[in-house]
Amino acid sequence: MIGMDFKSTLGTFFDRKAVMSKVDAATRKVLSKFGAFVRQSAKSSIRKRKKPAPPGSPPSSHVGLLKKFIFFGYDPSAGRGSVVIGPARLNQKGRGEAPPLLEYGGKTTLIRRGKKKRTTYKARPYMGPAFEKEKPQLPAMWRDSVR
Repeated sequence: MIGMDFKSTLGTFFDRKAVMSKVDAATRKVLSKFGAFVRQSAKSSIRKRKKPAPPGSPPSSHVGLLKKFIFFGYDPSAGRGSVVIGPARLNQKGRGEAPPLLEYGGKTTLIRRGKKKRTTYKARPYMGPAFEKEKPQLPAMWRDSVR
């Protein structure tokens, strides 16, 4: 019988801190890359044209703000890390609620020339389809990412 116990040999074979730091670095790299791909896919699905897009297809860009303000960010504090991808909330009056209305549809009150008008928006999703389009590539990104 060999005179070694399991706990004393565990430290020589498995450096937990080094492995966890490598996994955290790989997670940050893979999720950031995935966020960039989804962001780019969402931006490229938004076409610049004067007419509104048909319901169910990605929205049209008339001014360019929606395309310009799609961001992604890696959040290390959320458990093992996560990535948040989507449009920034616009602070200009009346435009802050536009991105969620375009993605999911809904009702809002517009004020034009001092008059209020209740308007219904049909969904024109762009973030969900971009995420679903890029999701099959995620396992390949994880492959051999921890070195």
